[in-house]
Amino acid sequence: MNSDTYMQNPMCLIENTQHGKLVINEEALQLLSNIKERVVVVSVVGFYRTGKSYLMNRLAGKTHGFSLGSTVQSHTKGIWMWCRPHPKKQNHCLVLLDTEGLGDVEKGDQKNDCWIFSLAVLLSSTFVYNSVGTIDQYAVEKLHFISNLTELIKVKSNEVNDDDDEELDLLKISPAFVWTVRDFTLELKIDGQDVTADDYLNHGLQLKKGCSRKVMEHNQPRECIRNYFRSRKCFVFVQPTASSNLNQVETLPESQLDPKFFDMCHKFCQYIYLESQPKTIKGGHRINGRKLAILAKTYVETIASGDVPCIEDAVTSMAKIENTAALTDGIALYKQQMDLRVKLPTETEELAKMDILCRKEAFELFMKNSFKDQDQAYYKQLQANVQKHYIGFCDKNEAASMETCTNLLETLSTEMVKKLKEGFYAWPGGYQRYKEDRQKMILQFRSSPGKGNKAEEALDKFMKLKTPEADSVLQADQMLATKDKELAVQKQRAAEVEQEARAQEEALKTLEKQRNNEKMFHEENIKYLKLKMEEEKENLQREQKLALESKLKEQKELMEKEFHNKAEMIQGQVEALKNQLESSDSATRWEKIAKVAQAFLETAVNAYSSHTTMKLLARK
Repeated sequence: MNSDTYMQNPMCLIENTQHGKLVINEEALQLLSNIKERVVVVSVVGFYRTGKSYLMNRLAGKTHGFSLGSTVQSHTKGIWMWCRPHPKKQNHCLVLLDTEGLGDVEKGDQKNDCWIFSLAVLLSSTFVYNSVGTIDQYAVEKLHFISNLTELIKVKSNEVNDDDDEELDLLKISPAFVWTVRDFTLELKIDGQDVTADDYLNHGLQLKKGCSRKVMEHNQPRECIRNYFRSRKCFVFVQPTASSNLNQVETLPESQLDPKFFDMCHKFCQYIYLESQPKTIKGGHRINGRKLAILAKTYVETIASGDVPCIEDAVTSMAKIENTAALTDGIALYKQQMDLRVKLPTETEELAKMDILCRKEAFELFMKNSFKDQDQAYYKQLQANVQKHYIGFCDKNEAASMETCTNLLETLSTEMVKKLKEGFYAWPGGYQRYKEDRQKMILQFRSSPGKGNKAEEALDKFMKLKTPEADSVLQADQMLATKDKELAVQKQRAAEVEQEARAQEEALKTLEKQRNNEKMFHEENIKYLKLKMEEEKENLQREQKLALESKLKEQKELMEKEFHNKAEMIQGQVEALKNQLESSDSATRWEKIAKVAQAFLETAVNAYSSHTTMKLLARK
């Protein structure tokens, strides 16, 4: 997809009707299905009138596209899609999804908002949450959709599921999380120290200790962000321009935008281009536009039916559709290439060579497009179908060879037939001339190219058909004595037996070559299966590695925070002891107690560090 004209404007992918029903747009779905490249899917979610669409237009490399709107009304309805050539990754498509603004007062349907939110999570590889102001308790509380994510999305189809497994499975296929804070007016400082935007986000996602209802309400959305998204990133944007011009921001030249805002937009886009990964499904399989279209249709239809979208069911449905298509395409490619490359009749070696070449291409195509082929059911179907078609080609080749050879023999024997009619062999010595002409014809036949693998069998049948003719010429030859004729008959029969043996030998060689071809085919099959297993293993390992890295990073942050709290608590005890001892007359006593306290602190630090290391090793 290297043409800039691929998709000039956004299109509604999932329509949100007036009755709050989500409906897939078949035209957009078809367009998405035509994308063969891997897709990097970036969705943006946030409350309406927060500038979501502007960021998506910037990612598309345009100033216009997704509707911005300039009033207090929500403009984007449903989920709109814009497919663009990826600016940094070859053979990848950047799919931008702009979602309907959450909290639309005209809609007044929070459940509808939840479905829009969950679809954005399900379909994207990078999930952008856009908000205005600061990351405070109010901003986090508005992310209550995340707290309900496990109620809106099922990972597995089975009813009974362990919460930890559910969390890990969701983490494996979850998108990266990016929080964009708009119209940010504060300094990036915490406790008087300069911090990065990521530090600011992590500070806003800090957990409180305790188990009271208030603490749990504080922690729940924060824990969900930490648990359900494999990575977190934050960008803070100043107001793009003066308040009076905000409703015209898409038409303003860059010179009228705040340089800080413009610079942050550039950094945001570069991060998305370079860091956003292709969309994957469970098992680490990277998908293309067609697979994404199947997912979108399955999820929307499930929601419309009143059920909760199930990732496992959706992937199973997708696998069935894709594997069926991969099977059909593989068979079609094999037949097409065999028809193009094989000119019948041909020799067994040549047919086998073309068969191996065409099978290789057909199986490579199947391997490329298939996935989650349980017990290699579709692979075995492809194998059986290709074998069936190959046998059909062998039969056609033998029939074509027999027909070609028969026609050639009839053509080559035309002169002899003419001589017979004219009585050329009816004179004394005619049988000798007949044998010479026949031998000459046989040599011409055997030296003729393009006969296929039934030449000797065809010759054998032809010679047997001509036996009465030869006997007639022999008996009519008056030069030969009875004894000579008997000897000639014996020689003729011996020649027929020899020809029959040559035909059988030809058939055995053909059979042996076919067996060798089958052996090579099975060896190729094993190689293909090993490659596919390795690919799926690598995909799974990549998925697990990303999930593990995310968990270890989160664990490290929590441990470091816990360690910091513990150290501060111990340090506070030391300071309290120091304060108590400042009034003491015994400096020696104070020094001893201070040393003991310091040693206690160091011991605690070392012990906790050692414990942390052991836990990390145990996790690994």
